[in-house]
Amino acid sequence: MSILVTGGAGFIGGNFVLDWLGVFDELVITLDKLTYAGNCETLVSLAEDERHIFIQGDIGDAECISQLLARYRPRAIVHFAAESHVDRSIHDPEAFIQTNIVGTFCLLEAARTFWNSLEGEAKADFRFLHVSTDEVYGSLAKGAAAFTENNRYEPNSPYSASKAASDHIVRACHHTYGLPVLTTNCSNNYGPYQFPEKLIPLTIVNALAGRPLPVYGDGQQIRDWLYVKDHCSAIRRVLEAGRVGEVYNIGGWNEKPNIDIVHAVCDILDELRARADGVSYREQITFVTDRPGHDRRYAIDARKIARELGWKPAETIANGIRKTVQWYLDNPQWIANVQSGAYREWVEKNYSDRAEKPAV
Repeated sequence: MSILVTGGAGFIGGNFVLDWLGVFDELVITLDKLTYAGNCETLVSLAEDERHIFIQGDIGDAECISQLLARYRPRAIVHFAAESHVDRSIHDPEAFIQTNIVGTFCLLEAARTFWNSLEGEAKADFRFLHVSTDEVYGSLAKGAAAFTENNRYEPNSPYSASKAASDHIVRACHHTYGLPVLTTNCSNNYGPYQFPEKLIPLTIVNALAGRPLPVYGDGQQIRDWLYVKDHCSAIRRVLEAGRVGEVYNIGGWNEKPNIDIVHAVCDILDELRARADGVSYREQITFVTDRPGHDRRYAIDARKIARELGWKPAETIANGIRKTVQWYLDNPQWIANVQSGAYREWVEKNYSDRAEKPAV
C-alpha cells in the first residue's frame, strides 16, 4: 500500500509527509518539481527511511505521472502541488495557469486512466484528494458570515482564479467520469518550514536581520489562521472518511488582522531573542503600498468537517505562533539555505517599488 503526494517538498506538503509517516508505516511517494518553494531539506529526516521515496518531477509531465502510478500503484493521490503566492501570481500569472490548471488537469487524466485500470476493492477504495484554498471564495465584508462549502466562487487574483479553475476541473472529473475525488479548501496556514515570503516567516526573518517588517496597507486585512499540523490532521481525516465528491472547508477558527499577527511575532521575539539595544521589534514595522486587489477578509466556517468527520483544530493561535517562532529560531541553517539568490531577487522585486511609511 502507498500514497502519492504531489508538492510534497513544499510547506504544507512537506509537513503532511512528515506527519503521515509519524502516524503510518505506509509507503509515501513524494513528487515535487523543486521550484523556488520546494525544498528537499524539509524532508532530510527521511533520507534513510525506506517508507519514503522522493522523485523530482512535474505534475504536467503525463508520462512521468503515468509511470509512477503504474509502478507504485498508490491507493490515493494527495495533490498539494501548486503555485501559491498571490504576489507572485500578480507578477507572473502564466506560471499559475500552467501549474494550477494545466498541471492539475494532466494529473487528473493520468489518475483517471490508472483508476479505470483497477478492479474490485482497489478501484472502490482509490481516492484523489485535491488541496485548495479559501481564496477561491473571494473577499468577505466585515461582519459577513464565514465561507461555507456552498459559497459562490469569486476569485480576485490570478492565484485564486487558477485554484478556482482547478477546483472546477476536479469536480467535473468526478461528475463526468466518476473519479472518486475529495476537495479541501483551507484558510491561511502557518508553521514550520514555511517559505519566508509569507507574512509570519518573513516577519521573523526580517526582524532578526534588522530589516523593515513590511505590512501591506493599513494591516487590517483579516485572515483565519490555521496551524499547518492541524491542517495535516484534517486532510488525513478527510482521506480516511470523507464522502466521495464532497468539499470540506478546513479552518482554524482564528480570525486575526495581519497587523495583530505581526505584533504577536514581534512580542514573542522580544521575549525569546531580544534586540541588543533593548528596543522592541515593533519599531521595525513599516507600512507599504497595498497589493493590487488585496482581499480584505477571509473566514472559514469549518462546521461541516466537524459535524461529519469529527475534526476540529487543536492549536490556539497564541500557542501556534509561539511554536512557529521557536522553530525558526532553532533552525537558522534551514532559513539560510532557502534564502538563495532567487529569493533575494524576489523580495527586491516585490517590495522595492512600494512607498514606505513608518508604523503608527
